[in-house]
This record gives sequence, C-alpha cells and structure tokens, in this order.
Amino acid sequence: MSKKNQKDKPVSLPSHPRPSSAAWASDAGLLAEASPAFLAEHGATVPVPPPGVIQFRPEKPCRLAEIDPDAPGSSDGKAEAETALLAERARIQSLQERLYAERQRSLLVVLQAIDTGGKDGTIRHVFEGVNPQGCQVSSFKTPSAEELDRDFLWRYHQRVPARGMIGVFNRSHYEDVLIVRVKGLVPEAVWRPRYDLINDFERLLTLSGTTVLKIFLHISKAEQKERLESRLADPTKNWKFDPADLVERQSWDAYQAAFQDALTLCGTRLAPWHVVPANRKWFRNLAVARLIADTLEAMDPRFPEPKADLTGITVPD
Repeated sequence: MSKKNQKDKPVSLPSHPRPSSAAWASDAGLLAEASPAFLAEHGATVPVPPPGVIQFRPEKPCRLAEIDPDAPGSSDGKAEAETALLAERARIQSLQERLYAERQRSLLVVLQAIDTGGKDGTIRHVFEGVNPQGCQVSSFKTPSAEELDRDFLWRYHQRVPARGMIGVFNRSHYEDVLIVRVKGLVPEAVWRPRYDLINDFERLLTLSGTTVLKIFLHISKAEQKERLESRLADPTKNWKFDPADLVERQSWDAYQAAFQDALTLCGTRLAPWHVVPANRKWFRNLAVARLIADTLEAMDPRFPEPKADLTGITVPD
C-alpha cells in the first residue's frame, strides 16, 4: 500500500467529551499559591487534550521517536474531520467574541514545527472566520539589529496579545533554544539557561492573565521529503521552496533532539506542551482547532454586564 493510501485509510474516531473549566482542577493549588486573586476570579484554564494529542508536563519526558506522526486511530477520515472542523471553528468564533468583549484576559497560541511542519496551513484553516479585530498572528524570522541589541525575549514580549485578544506565534521564543542551538549561533553557556528563563516568561504571562497554549506539529522525515517534493513539482508552490530547507534537513536529528529538550524542559504545569501528530493535515487541523476551542471554553470568558440599566430604554425614530 502506498504512503498516500496509508494516510487516507479510515480509522476510528474516539468520542470527545464536552470540555469543562474544571478539567485540570488538580493543578488549582499551584495557581492558588502563586496568585490567589487570579485563580479566585478566573479559575483554571488548561483543558484535557483532545483525542490523539499528547500533553507533556514535567513528570513526563518527551520521546518524539515514540510518537506516531500518522496518529493511528485518531480519525475516521478526511470528510468527517472536515465536517467536525466547521463545528470547532464556530466554537472558536463564539468564544473569541466573548473574550474580546470581556477584555480581561488573552490567549497566546504558540506554534512550533520543523520546516514544512504545517504552521501556516494550520493558522489558515483553524482561524478562518475569526474576527481579525480580535486575533493577531506574529511570525519571527531572523532578528533585526535592534532586536539583537536587547535580551532574547524582548522581541517576543512586544507581540504578546493584549487583553481580549488571541495572539498566534508562528515560530516563537523557542527558536532561541532550537535553531540557535542547532546552528551553534551562540555558545551552549548562553542558550542552556534560556529554558528556565522561558519558563519564567510564560509563568509571568499566565499570572498576568494570558493563557499560553503551546502546540508542536509533529511530522516524519519521510513526510517532510514528500512536502518538499510537492513544492518542486507544483509551479504554484515553487515560491514556497527554499534551497536552504535542504541544508536544514541535513540537521534533522539535531533538530529532533532540540525539540525534545524544549518539550521536556518547558512542559510546565502552567503551560504544558501539546504534540499534535501532523502527517495527516486534516487531522492536524481538527486537533488544533479542538485544542484551541477547549482552551477558550476552559477560560470561560463572559460578556460584561451593561454599563447602565437598560430597562425601559427605547431608540427614538
């Protein structure tokens, strides 16, 4: 059977329970100890991951080689997944409106993946229909001279979503322990302490009202090869092909090791990592959409009360 047919083979879709804002009540003590007022007002905000998504916290080290990027048993097929995606988009749109109206908290979605991992496609498919006034996507390329003159987190902090907003990081602060490490751009004595600094940064955001949802899109080396070849074969995708990707591909094992360390060392109780098997794009889109919708529902944003008593008010002709 060809690789393509294997990916399209129907498999069962586990039932998905309705998420609850109490889904991670076991961690309530940690937040209560760190910030009693925040927890008392807003409660916990990390949901149980949807079927097929693996969550990493401190007690569970990451082994990417043990995670199937095809996710057997994760979906009944492309058609069903695309139908379910419509429902998840509707949930995101409704909850985003409430978050924007409440204007008390924000959601930061961190997307990481190896080259061709599908970050752009995920953003395009999952956030279709979301009000652009309440959502901002930030992509981080090679830092500018201005950014290099400051601490490594400075440029990321500038793009953290404001209250009421959903922010999406297409690549993120983790690049400073990924590409920087693999390519040897700074000594290990510089990048090694950054794991703890990143955890401190995300804890600061969380206790300031920004829920940090971290998602790693997991693909196989064979899948990356297929996607690079498709960019070469399709004239409409030629613009996406960068010969530098072939150079980066030679460092596949080094990148996998760097990703594993980041997922293990920065999979905290306040901001755990979520690994989404991403060889099947239609499963990837559904899983990420569910994860975002479940997180927003766990945050439970509320429409604010009217500023005045509206009883008896009429609009004149």
